[in-house]
Amino acid sequence: MQTTTRVLIIGGGVVGASCLYHLTKLGWSDVMLVERSELTSGSTWHAAGGFHTLNGDTNMAALQGYTIRLYKELEEITGMSCGLHHVGGVTLADNQDRFDMLLAERAKHRFMGLDTEIVTPEEIAKIAPVTNIDGIIGGLYDPLDGHLDPSGTTHAYARAARMGGATIETHCMVRETNQRPDGTWDVVTDKGTIHAEHVVNAGGLWAREVGAMAGVYFPLHPMEHQYLVTEEVPLIVEMMQDGKEHPHVMDPAGESYLRQEGRGLCIGFYEQTCRPWSVDGTPWSFGQDLLQDDFDKIEDSITFAYRRFPDLERAGVKNVIHGPFTFAPDGNPLVGPVPGMRNYWSACGVMAGFSQGGGVGLTLAQWMIEGEPERDVMAMDVARFGKWITPGYTLPKVIENYQKRFSVSYPNEELPAARPHRTTPMYDIFTGMGAVWGQQFGLEVANYFATGDEPTYETPSFRRSDAFGATTREVLAVRNGVGINEVQNFGKFLVTGPRARAWLDRIMAGRVPAQGRLSLTPMLSEKGKLIGDFTISCLDAQTFQLTASYGSQEFHYRWFINHLEDGVDVQNISDKRTGFQIAGPKARAVLQACTRTDVSGMKFLDVWQMTVGQTACIVQRVSYTGDLGFEIYCDPMDQRALWSVLWAAGQVHGMVPFGMRAMMSLRLDKFFGSWMSEFSPDYTAAETGLDRFISWKKNVDFIGRAPAEAERATPPARQLVAFDVEAEDADVQGYEPIWLDGAVVGFCTSGGYSHFTGTSVAMGFVPRGRIAEGLKVEIEILGQMRPARLITTALFDPDGDRMRG
Repeated sequence: MQTTTRVLIIGGGVVGASCLYHLTKLGWSDVMLVERSELTSGSTWHAAGGFHTLNGDTNMAALQGYTIRLYKELEEITGMSCGLHHVGGVTLADNQDRFDMLLAERAKHRFMGLDTEIVTPEEIAKIAPVTNIDGIIGGLYDPLDGHLDPSGTTHAYARAARMGGATIETHCMVRETNQRPDGTWDVVTDKGTIHAEHVVNAGGLWAREVGAMAGVYFPLHPMEHQYLVTEEVPLIVEMMQDGKEHPHVMDPAGESYLRQEGRGLCIGFYEQTCRPWSVDGTPWSFGQDLLQDDFDKIEDSITFAYRRFPDLERAGVKNVIHGPFTFAPDGNPLVGPVPGMRNYWSACGVMAGFSQGGGVGLTLAQWMIEGEPERDVMAMDVARFGKWITPGYTLPKVIENYQKRFSVSYPNEELPAARPHRTTPMYDIFTGMGAVWGQQFGLEVANYFATGDEPTYETPSFRRSDAFGATTREVLAVRNGVGINEVQNFGKFLVTGPRARAWLDRIMAGRVPAQGRLSLTPMLSEKGKLIGDFTISCLDAQTFQLTASYGSQEFHYRWFINHLEDGVDVQNISDKRTGFQIAGPKARAVLQACTRTDVSGMKFLDVWQMTVGQTACIVQRVSYTGDLGFEIYCDPMDQRALWSVLWAAGQVHGMVPFGMRAMMSLRLDKFFGSWMSEFSPDYTAAETGLDRFISWKKNVDFIGRAPAEAERATPPARQLVAFDVEAEDADVQGYEPIWLDGAVVGFCTSGGYSHFTGTSVAMGFVPRGRIAEGLKVEIEILGQMRPARLITTALFDPDGDRMRG
């Protein structure tokens, strides 16, 4: 057995084999895979083998499209068959919400180059004749959908990898993973020890156990999943005689997927009465095994399926396949470098392996070899979960995700399982004031405050929700008086040391401020992509506070630690520093009433340390609302005392609490971008306008400078702009196509309703050469072409007089 390798992949399912192949495809041949049994053992061998492109995250959908197109390439490379059946597939909608979701997805597909189409019930009856269309109002047809042979596909990946120089060792059980001081790994197996520079956990059902060997907890859990294969179905036989194969049918109402299998049908369910499997750990003895049949838990699903697909009831059951699949709490894979670990990578939690496995392998290989993936993969980045996550949190979220697998995914939906999990000292106070809660990175965050008879639950919708009235009230209170909300949901870092300033100059593209001041800056990758949108506050010569996205704190901290230098210390203090934002024309008066410090001379972007009430605070003259405002930071133990003094002083000025729904409306008034909407690793500073915060004059070769300079010399083809949209009852959410002269020329990044001006606003990318004030376009919102007009003047305080005054 080979005893040294550059990369060692643990796990021989479809995902491990894909990672191995893609590493060789991108140029690394000294790579190795070990599998304790045979290739495809675990979830891969009993998978139904279906694949599809539909995914609410556009980058995930693009990677699924890549995966599906890859199979023909694999067959050509290896001469092996993947057992491809490109039969197409239709997703059904039996109510308006489900149809709205399909309309939204079809719109996204337009600029992604995916050839899907909305179909009528009558067309569905022709496309998928086993379907009873009673109650169906429409569907989404995708010609790329299909199925394959799981074993053949996995072995094709493996052969292609071997052709590229890779080594595969089967019947090789990993016992330990031990890291050396230089960051490399000794992987102890029952055949001997392998020394590897990098380790990839592609353990599938055993990813938790493999991770535990390195002291890492992976938030994953297996769920029992069952599908049936029928005896011969006359309609299918008739179609086969005509040289046709029945397409896939996804029925969200019935929580089922259906396809042809031989001369019969295959149908699987994501039932509500689902069951987790192997709660306390996957047995090492489990392999190419199945679970006992369990018709009781899918009884209701089968009854529904008989109504939707009557041919099923008339066909006998030929086979029952009941086996475990592994899920993460949100259903997406866990991919990338594990935060806090050197040379340890994740490629697990890929429950839809034959839709996503190719994209996961490509992403991991690009990350390892090129330093970053070609697209934003935050939706499957292992860093999207923090150290706060536990098995007790993972299990109920995985159950919830399984149950929601085929449910409508709403843009404003807040899923309830395992909540509340993490709260600030304000939770009970805000709850008593009518807070309607959302969550971010496990933290409860107030979305808005219900009053009177308003419900304390926001009904999920693709259209304007029942939060509309409360959001209007909060927005107007801020603009006309003063509002208050928490700043807990900012990621916060403390950077200290004699080389702190020099390090920040290299890490950040923007200016590092003088003591007592703050600056706004993008953080760039080596390729010039946006990987952060930061505020830097200089507290003293060697002490800086950084603030950015709360949900991306592990992503950012991983970057900081990987680029750390001597003389610099970085701490993640996201939960060690909290406080409030006060904003509106009366914000200064409220602050002055709470401190003996004269704040009249506090300029825009100043950072002062002062006592507010009886609390030591860091106060910053800045506000994401675009209004006169202050961010006030304190120790969490002091937060309630700080609240008491600010709230008491604010009553004279009509202070109201406001939540994230209002915040997102207020920022649209100023065309302020939002992290992971306008600003993400998919975009550059020049494309988004963040290049105005780059410090071109500083004599530092900051990370990403060369590609940023190249775009400065030759501006990119597209640019972020804002639109006034003639919307009805639905506003832009993100990724809606922008039409000009009868063609799609761009897409929206986010949008919403400006409650201050009564305007529907969208932000998005269009060709730079077409940008002009008043440019008329159409934006496709839920299947309707809505007229829109490009605007360049902010809807509120366009000259910044109130924000800076």
